[in-house]
Amino acid sequence: MATIETDIAPRRPVFLRGFRWVVTHRSIALGGFLIGIIVLAAIFAPLIAPADPYVQDLLATMEPPSWAHPFGTDDNGRDILARVIYGARISLIEVVLSVGLAVAVGVPLGILSGMSGRYVDQAIMWTMDILFAFPGIVLAILIVSVLGTSLVNLLIAIAIFSVPVYARLSRNLTLGLKSMDYVEAAISLGVSRRRIMTHYILRNAIGPIIVQSTLTAGTVILSAASLSFLGLGAQPPLPEWGAMMSDGRNYLGLNIWMSLFPGLAIMITVLGFNILGDGLRDLLDPRK
Repeated sequence: MATIETDIAPRRPVFLRGFRWVVTHRSIALGGFLIGIIVLAAIFAPLIAPADPYVQDLLATMEPPSWAHPFGTDDNGRDILARVIYGARISLIEVVLSVGLAVAVGVPLGILSGMSGRYVDQAIMWTMDILFAFPGIVLAILIVSVLGTSLVNLLIAIAIFSVPVYARLSRNLTLGLKSMDYVEAAISLGVSRRRIMTHYILRNAIGPIIVQSTLTAGTVILSAASLSFLGLGAQPPLPEWGAMMSDGRNYLGLNIWMSLFPGLAIMITVLGFNILGDGLRDLLDPRK
């Protein structure tokens, strides 16, 4: 009786498969690693921070890095490392709230603009063009000046000048998707406009929106830090990175650490989001 021999390839160990994935998607791995460090620092800040970020010690002001204070102390004797770690919480809150609000407003407007007729489309896009006419930082300064100086108003301002980015992106995606055969078939079958926008357009546009969100996150951190540096965002004694750099600018000749370490934290976080966004863009590209 003849026997049929089959060659079954052995299943690769999980470690090798994970290593292959990391090598294949280096940008996602590196960006995720950098952002993961920031997220873990924000979550476990009370366990990691060597001191209370708000406690002042006027007898230990502006000390250089040492074993007791790895990043040194500021002009009020507060531990800079502790303030940088707790500042990660504020930066992540800025990203989540600002990007979340911009997506929640911009994406529905963009999809509505792409699915609607001429006049609704023009009205929405003209409004977005007006917001685009102002430089982002200038528009944020104007909004904060009107609403008042606070972290909440800063997040609202950043979200407002980020809305046109998502509105235009969603509109362009909608214009391309609504000409697809499955969307035209749904329209001919009488599927409601709301269902088409949510189940046929939004689901297929979510990939580019996620990529844009990661890229916008870096811009949000830079904008928030810039406005806080100018005194228009987080107010003392909050350990916000931009505000910390602003406090240290008057002492650059005496203690560079007050501005250096918050600046490095901003650089690492923005770099992580940008690298992660580039990797997600390559991963979610339907042409690959």
